[in-house]
Amino acid sequence: MSQLPNVSEFPADVFRLDNGLTVIHQYISATPVAVVDVWVRAGAIREPDEWSGMAHFLEHMIFKGTERVPPGMFDQIVENWGGVTNAATSHDYAHFFITTAVPYLADTLPYLAELLLNAAIPDDEFIRERDVVLEEIRQAEDNPDWLGFQALVESIYPHHPYGRPVLGTESHLLKHSPAEMRCFHACHYQPENITVTIVGGVDRETALELVSRSFVEFAPRCNAPQLQTKIASPLTEIRRQELCLPRLEQARLLMGWTGPGLEELRSAYGLDLLSVLLAEGRCSRLVRQLREEEQLVHNVGSSFSLQQESSLFTISAWLEPQYLDVVEGLISDCLAQLHASPVSEAELKRCKRLLCNDYAFSTESPGQLAGLYGYYSTIAQAEIAVTYPQQIQSFQPAEVQQLAQQYLSPERYAVTILKPNY
Repeated sequence: MSQLPNVSEFPADVFRLDNGLTVIHQYISATPVAVVDVWVRAGAIREPDEWSGMAHFLEHMIFKGTERVPPGMFDQIVENWGGVTNAATSHDYAHFFITTAVPYLADTLPYLAELLLNAAIPDDEFIRERDVVLEEIRQAEDNPDWLGFQALVESIYPHHPYGRPVLGTESHLLKHSPAEMRCFHACHYQPENITVTIVGGVDRETALELVSRSFVEFAPRCNAPQLQTKIASPLTEIRRQELCLPRLEQARLLMGWTGPGLEELRSAYGLDLLSVLLAEGRCSRLVRQLREEEQLVHNVGSSFSLQQESSLFTISAWLEPQYLDVVEGLISDCLAQLHASPVSEAELKRCKRLLCNDYAFSTESPGQLAGLYGYYSTIAQAEIAVTYPQQIQSFQPAEVQQLAQQYLSPERYAVTILKPNY
């Protein structure tokens, strides 16, 4: 085991075990709680096209036991000790966590490790849980906002896994087999793909000993089919689509642009600033113009999602159908103004304050810190997590303007319109 060098001011210790597994630990003396957050580079981006939805389905099946832990036993143990556990899957990762009182960590973490390393994926449980995932897909497809967003990302990423739903599709799931899932698990749930983060009132020696003892018996490796290399191509035109949906009371306007991946992390942080500038709070440009002054929309928002290979920037508006064209035009005009004129110092200062406050509020609890460190360790490196406020504060108006020019074109974007089907 080796301790990896820390960047200045990183409050946690980062270790690499001899088997390749990464451990991050931060001791917080003031809390009686311990959080374990396990992150795995086994998200939907790892799936070949024919195995779409496998990563999320596997997240469900992890909790269906091993040869030594029957289904339901892990949840019962965690709950008996007053803890909570859950999991999530995205395109870039899967992660699993336990929150428990410090004295009970040694009674719960080994069971989570056993589930993750030796998932049995029984045939009968596979069939039963598939029905649960299929119902999850049907519920998503009954949500107009989910349908609109999925249509938008499919338009933006037509030849990349980011355009596929993490849940998969009903047709794909019905073709999956337990043997294929066991192979996917054995291929990707290996130590070099896993980060275990422990934050709370547990000391470093105890945490390392517990992880080293628990994460040992990995499944024999399997050579799963690999995704053919696909590139998230930049938009070169306006890609437009329109959906008419029943039971929709308000129209939706969704516009999207591709942003940088992790190779240009500073640019990604700059797009965070642009997202706040455009549509966070009454003083933001689009909210002030479209909602407060001209009252053309019921609401308008902007979002920047950092992704490993190609990030996503979106602007969404809820409005009456007759205003769709004019609102899209005004949004494009707003972007053109960003291209033409630097952001004012006062406006940029407001955006920096909001983002740095959000960062501070999102790093208050052990669970938040464990998630932050694990996320950055999975997509880049953990130490980057604490540099965010300093990076944000260092932006100048000219750099923000240049990023708007580079990434937020008023002439190259994808747009999805949802209209009520009267």
